[in-house]
Amino acid sequence: MIVVVAVALVVVVLWFTLGVRAKDLPEPEPVSPIKHLEDKKARIYESLRDLNFEFRVGKLSDTDYQRTKTELQKELAGVLADIDKAAPAPAPASNTKQDPLVCPHCKARFDKPMKFCGQCGKAMETRS
Repeated sequence: MIVVVAVALVVVVLWFTLGVRAKDLPEPEPVSPIKHLEDKKARIYESLRDLNFEFRVGKLSDTDYQRTKTELQKELAGVLADIDKAAPAPAPASNTKQDPLVCPHCKARFDKPMKFCGQCGKAMETRS
């Protein structure tokens, strides 16, 4: 009887000491939606570099090189298309010409063109 109680006590102590509770685990870091695609793109580029090196040192025949290169390029094109789909679209460029008498930052209006805004102190010229 004492042995059973001792074994049970040891099991409980070990479970309590070594057991990992879900509330004790830190929350995972948020992952970018295109991070895995960027990693895949990097691996494909690495494979293409390795393939070119192996072809140059004579480890691959011309047909194997061309076939493998084509497959990797198709895979890369698919990954790049997926990245373009997942990435946010850039803001459209405005074709309207800016008034040189109005500050693009604080919208203050002046009588003559100036290099710096008299209100906010920022540059009046927008450089592309």
